[in-house]
Order: sequence, then structure tokens, then C-alpha cells
Amino acid sequence: MDLRILVVEDDEEDIGLLRHAFTRVGGGVPVRFVKDGDHAVAYLSGAPPFQDRQEFPLPTLILLDLKLPRRSGLEVLDWIRARPELRKTPVIVFTSSRENEDIDRAYERGANSYLVKPPDFKGLIEMVEALRVYWTLNTGRGRRG
Repeated sequence: MDLRILVVEDDEEDIGLLRHAFTRVGGGVPVRFVKDGDHAVAYLSGAPPFQDRQEFPLPTLILLDLKLPRRSGLEVLDWIRARPELRKTPVIVFTSSRENEDIDRAYERGANSYLVKPPDFKGLIEMVEALRVYWTLNTGRGRRG
């Protein structure tokens, strides 16, 4: 199974840095971006304008910010885990929050991992490379725990 990533992020600067990091790391991993919780749900459910699965394939990995407009990252995570067809899709919370309460709530709701956004681009490149390598090797295997 090929790695396909959906990034749910509302900060334009973070989106630009992530795009650049994924391009720089390479590997040909398709990455899609949506800017709020409602668009994440629309994308994952195939609602307009995301109904064409050739153009908007289901991801095999989701990077999810917590602080999102319209629907929070935790609400999106609850929605994902309530859907049998998405329940096993790995979700990595990727946020700037280091709050223990946020970390605990993310894991309680089914996050597979919780990563704090690195403070610099070098750290982001290293994190994106680690994500690409790990999830390329583990996609399609028993990775939910």
C-alpha cells in the first residue's frame, strides 16, 4: 500500500513550511492539505468538493493540528475514530501545544502519536523524513496500538 498523507493545518506559514519539507525530503509521497476541521471531515467523507477519489484519495496517514477553526482537531479525531472505514487510519497529532492535558486527550481519543512542531526548519525536515521512512515501512501492517 502506498503512503498518502492528509495534513489538516490552518496556519499558512506552517503549510508552506510543510510543503517545502515534504518536497525537500522527496520520496514521491502525495500530500494533500485542508485548512480546517470541517474541510477535513468533508475530504475524508468524500463530500463536495472532495468526492472524486482519483483526485482526492483517502489518506493512509493523517497529520492533524489541534487548534483548528470550525471543528477542533480533537473533534475531527473523534469523527475519524467513529467511522469503521477510517478507524485504523493512523492519526498523528501535529501541533504546537505541549500541554499535558492536550496530549492526554489526544491519546484518549485514539491518536497514534503526538508530535510537537519543531522550532526550526531543520527540525521539521528531520521529522518529515522520519515520518516518511517509518510510515512507508509500516503502512498496511498492524500499526495501530
